[in-house]
Amino acid sequence: MFGFSDETYIDVASGNGGHGCVSFRREKFVPKGGPDGGDGGRGGDVVFVVKDNLRTLGHLKLVRSFRAENGRPGQGARCAGRNGKDVEIPVPQGTVIRDAETGELIKDLTGLDRFVFLEGGKGGLGNWHFRTSVRQAPKFAQPGFPGREMRVGLELQIIADIGLVGFPNAGKSSLINLFTNARSKVAGYPFTTKIPVLGVLRDGDQDVIIADIPGIIEGASEGAGMGYKFLRHISRTKGLCYMVDLSDDNYLEAYDILSSELSKYSEELASKKSILIGSKIDEDGTEERFQELRKKYGCSMRVLPLSIYMDDTVDEVRKALLELSGEKKEDGFTSRMDTDAHYRDEA
Repeated sequence: MFGFSDETYIDVASGNGGHGCVSFRREKFVPKGGPDGGDGGRGGDVVFVVKDNLRTLGHLKLVRSFRAENGRPGQGARCAGRNGKDVEIPVPQGTVIRDAETGELIKDLTGLDRFVFLEGGKGGLGNWHFRTSVRQAPKFAQPGFPGREMRVGLELQIIADIGLVGFPNAGKSSLINLFTNARSKVAGYPFTTKIPVLGVLRDGDQDVIIADIPGIIEGASEGAGMGYKFLRHISRTKGLCYMVDLSDDNYLEAYDILSSELSKYSEELASKKSILIGSKIDEDGTEERFQELRKKYGCSMRVLPLSIYMDDTVDEVRKALLELSGEKKEDGFTSRMDTDAHYRDEA
């Protein structure tokens, strides 16, 4: 059984080309046979194959090295050697390839089905190619060209429309469970969500993918809590939904802290369009706290209350999420809350 894994390093190598053949045609009734060495086969390629049924990189934790087959050498009678077989590396949607040494982005595989990463070496020419009028019996052939080797880092960046951001126990898991069929763990202690969870909010024929990541805390840029380990999973989102626990005493500073931590990770991420939700509005004293929150941030962003037990707040938040994703229809929205995707551990 594979646990959730969103990054790994692997060694990959394409195949070497086969050597050309040195051969001469010798047949009883062919006095002038001459050279007939065939070409070597081409080395196999390293190919990344994007699979929709994969959700993590956990399967690559067991196999760390991938090498394509070498091309076979040429033979007499101008027979070419067999090409080497490609090696295919299955990865989930949202995978990016980086240079393991420099960290430089090599390729984003999002939207692709296959990507030839390293091409195999070309096969060498047989001695048949080197015959001339003055060199009628060449006793040499071309060696095959070598393949390429490289160590690469693979990262998984979840493809979602909306990312949920908040402190531990801010109500993110309750929200995604409410609007989707995701079953993110909910409990009264911090970091109940330890891996990213995906859920799909369906509005008619439109799907809005929501990503819930483990809670961010102050000092995440210095490694506090889970640090920035999972922030890459909301880097592709269209918008962010900040959640603030109105029953917590830091309700007025929570958004500023979260926004600051995201800015330290990525200015682009922190500048995404966003909404702010004050959760647990059903608890005593939270109505006054919500009004303070709205007064402080209402001029710069949309601020909404939420209680999973109050239908009017649920409807407003659902509308806001659809608008944030750009999927809200002009003629309103349906009340259907059906979902069909959940980010789970692989077995």
